[in-house]
Amino acid sequence: MAPDLRARAEALGQTLPPLLAEAEMLAATVMLGEHGRRRAGLGDEFWQYRPAHAGDSARMIDWRRSARSDAHFVREREWQAAQSVTLWVDPSKSMAFSGDKSRAPKADRAKLLALALAVLLLRGGERVGLAGLAHPRAGRAQLLRLAARLAGEDASGEYGAPETEGMVSHGRAVFLSDFLGDLSTVETALARAADRGVKGALIQILDPAEEEFPFDGRTIFESMGGTMRHETQQAGELRARYLARLAERKDRLAGLARAVGWHFTTHHTGQPAHSALLWAYAALKGGR
Repeated sequence: MAPDLRARAEALGQTLPPLLAEAEMLAATVMLGEHGRRRAGLGDEFWQYRPAHAGDSARMIDWRRSARSDAHFVREREWQAAQSVTLWVDPSKSMAFSGDKSRAPKADRAKLLALALAVLLLRGGERVGLAGLAHPRAGRAQLLRLAARLAGEDASGEYGAPETEGMVSHGRAVFLSDFLGDLSTVETALARAADRGVKGALIQILDPAEEEFPFDGRTIFESMGGTMRHETQQAGELRARYLARLAERKDRLAGLARAVGWHFTTHHTGQPAHSALLWAYAALKGGR
């Protein structure tokens, strides 16, 4: 299962660059092998000239550039140190849901997206890890490690609570979940991430049935873990209230993310995976 999941994720990752509207810019500044940070620091790539400040040593002055004006200038290079990205993929039983036999469960889509994103980031020289399972590391060996961890993780608990163990200070993180459980756990995780200077993205993954509520007449609703059960004779009458509560939950998630400088989106398993992968990659790039 792990090799198959990794192969699918790599195939998805390989199709990403042509889809980017900023492909040329990315090729010039990122090249999917070097992720420019657009701030001064250690590196080889020239970024900008700035006026010399008090405290700058004489060897920092670019004398050729300074000779063309009455001021002294320092040549700054772009910071290119590798970034650490921690992924959390909800392992709860709720993620095993699929509203149609022709659709993969939410858990499969979450794992595929997480691994595809890892492919892109690792190829870009970043360090990637799984919260609570694998510390961020670089290289292809890490990709194999991540695939094995994702494939071997068993479902546990009715709903998931985001894990922050292993997050690197001032790094990046991505949480993939349906976020249908207690949102206070999401709020707590985001607060911990913010305390460490971690920025990132929330990707809510839902099945189309959870988004559309196509139920009518006598229906029995039961949670994937079997701890909750509700039977109704007129499911259609619940649709409006359900959709309103789902909209409120999305608004709350968006607000929690916005409060700490994170990004939020909802992705449906009935949609192509490319759109969510593109969004996630762009969100991490834009969050630098």
